[in-house]
Amino acid sequence: MIAIYPGSFDPITLGHLDIIKRGCRLFDDVIVAVLRNPNKTPLFTVQERIEQIRLSTRSLPNVEVDSFDGLTVNYARIRGAGVLLRGLRVLSDFEHELQMAHTNKTLDDRIETVFLATSNEYSFLSSSLVKEIARFGGSVDHLVPQHVALDIYRCYAKNLPASNPIVMDASPKVNYPTVDREV
Repeated sequence: MIAIYPGSFDPITLGHLDIIKRGCRLFDDVIVAVLRNPNKTPLFTVQERIEQIRLSTRSLPNVEVDSFDGLTVNYARIRGAGVLLRGLRVLSDFEHELQMAHTNKTLDDRIETVFLATSNEYSFLSSSLVKEIARFGGSVDHLVPQHVALDIYRCYAKNLPASNPIVMDASPKVNYPTVDREV
């Protein structure tokens, strides 16, 4: 059984990765499909997002990363998928996702939508939240994979005034005490 996990993934978060890993245990193959949405202005290009996801999922042998535009059910049909995989964080997600699942069912009744509740530690997490934190100089190291955090810091460092720099080096800083010696 092939599952499609569609989304913008701008950027991919640890919450997305949680859903991908759990989906890999349930389905033979999971295709993480980056949606090209002309109505949004993304932080990263489609190709950059694909590369971020590939790096993040390289240890998962049954994951493929791709992109598409148009209707998700059409893409699923083309790829031979029988399931659309969706993550749910909060009640408002459920309302929107249920509406989409019903709509997709009217377009192709052979494709099922499977909802996975996000793990508790990621229930607050969204790509929008990650971008907002980074835009204002906050750390996102605990919200996204390390290589994605560095990409985010690079993007926002270009736009920040010199008075609010983001640290580009992700390695922890260690301050060793100095010892005065008499020579």
